[in-house]
Amino acid sequence: MHKALGRGLDALLQPLESGATPGSAGEAIQKIAVDKIRPNRYQPRTYFAQEALQELADSIKMHGLAQPVCVSPSAVPGEYELVAGERRWRASKLAGLQEIPCMIRTVTDRERYELSLVENLQREDLNPIEEAEALKKFIDEFHLTQEDLARALGRSRSAVANKLRLLDLCGEVRSAVREGGLSEGHARALLGINDAGRQAELAQRILREKLPVRDVEKIVADWQSALRDGRVKTPRHKSSEVKRIEEDIQRSLGRRVEVQSKGKKGWIRIAFYSLDDLQTLISQLQRIPKTVAAPSLPASGSVRKAHAPSKKARKGR
Repeated sequence: MHKALGRGLDALLQPLESGATPGSAGEAIQKIAVDKIRPNRYQPRTYFAQEALQELADSIKMHGLAQPVCVSPSAVPGEYELVAGERRWRASKLAGLQEIPCMIRTVTDRERYELSLVENLQREDLNPIEEAEALKKFIDEFHLTQEDLARALGRSRSAVANKLRLLDLCGEVRSAVREGGLSEGHARALLGINDAGRQAELAQRILREKLPVRDVEKIVADWQSALRDGRVKTPRHKSSEVKRIEEDIQRSLGRRVEVQSKGKKGWIRIAFYSLDDLQTLISQLQRIPKTVAAPSLPASGSVRKAHAPSKKARKGR
């Protein structure tokens, strides 16, 4: 990582000298009650693995907190906001510590965001989706171009652009990457499919069959070739009503559902992911008549009683 953030991460987090007033350039390390410290509002990391956090907490119980966290004075008197070290702060709370050593720095919002982002990137704590979301938020929050952000992080503009492209993936794929089921390599390959439904289908296949990235790239290339040759139809535009029905069925069944209609006709495709899951789906469908209201019928006065045709009428057929 280049020293691209002005003073740099090390400069802002270096050990502090003693003999100065709180918040000045030479503040000493001091202990602060853990319940007086608030999370960094710009923290890009959204998931903290509980098992890893517990391991760190056990280490802190035995050896103490080896490295102070960095905080800055909060708008609330007597309270502080984390600049860097949220994982250590969380583990310290889990370990039952009442107070922890802190370095106090007065920083701007932009410095706070930069430090949180760079600390996580240097320690590889962010999953690819968290990193992409953090970069996007940084650009939006401080009105930066991709070139500005790349320069600040010491990266190439293409590296930043490629990371941001991960946000173009459908929600199901982003969730699988966030949870670690799909690698960033899988995600990049899936970007070659611009149909969210087919992206999700292939993602499920990757998880089910444990496909390597190279195989996924070949599948995507074949799909793109078929699309160019007209062997794959692009999805029709769906009306808002069809989309609403599709979403209602998905919520009801808890699985991906595709509804296609043309005039008064159409079809519904419902995903299942194993033979056991198929049995679950069948059970769900069998219960639907009990939970879905029957369509309303015309008023009784307007319904004519149906009679069986007479023998004479049957002969005439």
